[in-house]
Amino acid sequence: MQHRDNPEKDPLSDTPNAVDDRAVDYRHASVLLDGAVDALITDPDGCYLDGTFGRGGHSRAILERLSPQGRLLAIDRDPAALAEGATLDDPRFSLQYGRFAELDAIARDHELHGRLGGVLLDVGVSSPQLDDPSRGFSFLRDGPLDMRMDPTQGESAADWLARVAEREMSDVFKRYGEERFARRIAKAIIARRAERPITHTEDLAEIVKAAHPAWEKGKHPATRVFQAIRIHINGELEQLEAALAAALEALAPGGRLVVISFHSLEDRLVKRFIRDQARGDTHLPRDFPIRDTQLNRRLAMVGKANRPGECEVALNPRARSAVMRVARKLD
Repeated sequence: MQHRDNPEKDPLSDTPNAVDDRAVDYRHASVLLDGAVDALITDPDGCYLDGTFGRGGHSRAILERLSPQGRLLAIDRDPAALAEGATLDDPRFSLQYGRFAELDAIARDHELHGRLGGVLLDVGVSSPQLDDPSRGFSFLRDGPLDMRMDPTQGESAADWLARVAEREMSDVFKRYGEERFARRIAKAIIARRAERPITHTEDLAEIVKAAHPAWEKGKHPATRVFQAIRIHINGELEQLEAALAAALEALAPGGRLVVISFHSLEDRLVKRFIRDQARGDTHLPRDFPIRDTQLNRRLAMVGKANRPGECEVALNPRARSAVMRVARKLD
């Protein structure tokens, strides 16, 4: 399996390549399902939070492991996810609309702040979102260029492309998509929008395809651009950074933080957060007179990064780039 810290080899988008997506009949499959639940639950009687309900795969697996005294709170901002959650009839379960960056405040509202035995974050776009052309996440099925996790809030991808300056567009492609030809592609988009609005996924994919001078083997040339736009308009990295800090506050001592990410930008952020919280106040001068026990370490890493096995990837090719990291909150 490819190492995710190498951006040239990293499948940097949740959108699979055209061959994979057309060859496989996808159903929604929660990635690293058993491993994530095993790492999360240390007490069947405890209270847990699923920060990204999605279509409920992880939440249902968590509920199967909880006792009648256990409790699960889930969060999502996608109306389709909320509709799916409404079908889950279990007195131990509650679902609330919100961004996972708000999980600390949501936990307070449910009187769970500082009591959570575990927080699970399954980051990124889900298969049902990708597979629904009306959501505009994938270039493989033509649909309106939307890409919002919550279609009722914020600016759509089409609206953003219609107004953004070339320099900002190029910066977004480079920062969030690590696109080498960001300036060239941005220039082509600006030229095309002067002729007519870019409103559909197929339109944008064709513009990028025509402007891209060097295609990566096995990857559609629009992959990085679509990823970059999606991350930008949804504020995904900012949301993740805030969610990690919020989860740390909401966890009880000994509680687990489990994060599944799908591209290197997310994984680097998670890895750095856990590392920094495990090291403590390392910003202090080297000769500063302080005991090791005074370094304010708040997390301990639990094991190494986990990746899906060959069998899971064979059954669900979209799992191929997933990385799971686990940490425990210290007393």
